[in-house]
Amino acid sequence: MKRTSRDIRTANRYGVLRHIVAESPVSRQEVAAATGLSLATVANLVGELLELGMLVEVGYEDSDGGRPRGLVAVNSSGGALIGVDVAETYVHVELFDLALTVLARADQELRPERPEENDPTKVVAHIAAAVASVVGQAEIAPDRVLGVGISMPGQVDREGGVSVFAPNWDWHDVPLLRMLADHIPYPLYLDNPLRACTVAEQWFGAARGRGDAVVVNLGTGVGAGLALGGALHRGVSNSAGEWGHTTLILDGRQCHCGNRGCVETYVGAPGIMRNLRELSPDSPLLRADDQTATIEALGRGLADGDPVAAQVVRDTARYLGAGLADLINLLNPEVIVLSSWVAAALGEGLLAEVREAVAGRALRRPLASTEIVLCPIPSNPVSLGAATFVLEGSLASVGLKHRRPTAARTGATSA
Repeated sequence: MKRTSRDIRTANRYGVLRHIVAESPVSRQEVAAATGLSLATVANLVGELLELGMLVEVGYEDSDGGRPRGLVAVNSSGGALIGVDVAETYVHVELFDLALTVLARADQELRPERPEENDPTKVVAHIAAAVASVVGQAEIAPDRVLGVGISMPGQVDREGGVSVFAPNWDWHDVPLLRMLADHIPYPLYLDNPLRACTVAEQWFGAARGRGDAVVVNLGTGVGAGLALGGALHRGVSNSAGEWGHTTLILDGRQCHCGNRGCVETYVGAPGIMRNLRELSPDSPLLRADDQTATIEALGRGLADGDPVAAQVVRDTARYLGAGLADLINLLNPEVIVLSSWVAAALGEGLLAEVREAVAGRALRRPLASTEIVLCPIPSNPVSLGAATFVLEGSLASVGLKHRRPTAARTGATSA
């Protein structure tokens, strides 16, 4: 689609606010230099954000003998954003101020081994309860909440508010935002963890300032968020990045998506459990049907030098490295970020094995330009990214005549 002048202005507004959030306080001149926009454009956009109450003037700095430069900063008290990370095993919700500082958290457990608990109405109830909890904890007035960003596993129709396909729950075309709107009185923004993690990395992490980045989500499910040319790449139906359902082994393990040999079946949490079970079925690291406890035990075992843990991680890294080499050869990114809870639990041990496995498979020239790192964001990157859906959605829908933009009951970002 051809970008309109409104699209370009919205993208510029994202860029300006993104830099100010990361570097507050900052001068307009510094923002212009960092974003590549003209000083006049930056001054205009900063004026809009000041009018919205998202920024505040905070004084002046010296400018090498010239006129003092005015400094602007994020108005942290100008509103609240809620980010919801829904995974196959939990609902994690965080409430942020406009500086993206966490003010409250809430968790609800999901049990994937109990199919009755994966019913959409029950998942919606868990989300609504956690959202109500963080608002209560932070004692935020409802009119200060700009919205709720919700990251759902699987494929989503963000504009229609529908969970199109969540293979691990066998969900098909669930009208999720319509169901949530009956329980949550705030604007709602839907997407999936691939987009959430990538947006979080663009704003605060390893993809910040990088033109081409891949953010690999390693959890129960697996996928790859893509930032190409500095912009989030969604594909024509918001389905880009389903790398976890590309074929790694012909006629390999059965996947929830219906195919065999998908990447996810070897490097997602259930796949890693299977790797462990095949290597050492009686290992004390294996925690029955509890994938979270098993992955955490593997992480501890790896740190303690347990040979079984080390071999399982090495085997997993070989599978993961083969898949990442394909991404490097295909996309030639500047950085690949290993994100989500499995990557965090296995940490540097997994990273070292992955780098070695990739080096043996990727083409030399694109590999030389690609850095592979763990997610550097200290908080939950999915809920952080989901909260930025709200921030970006609010900016995209702005009328700029009001102090605060008015978002639709359900909405989507345009990043």
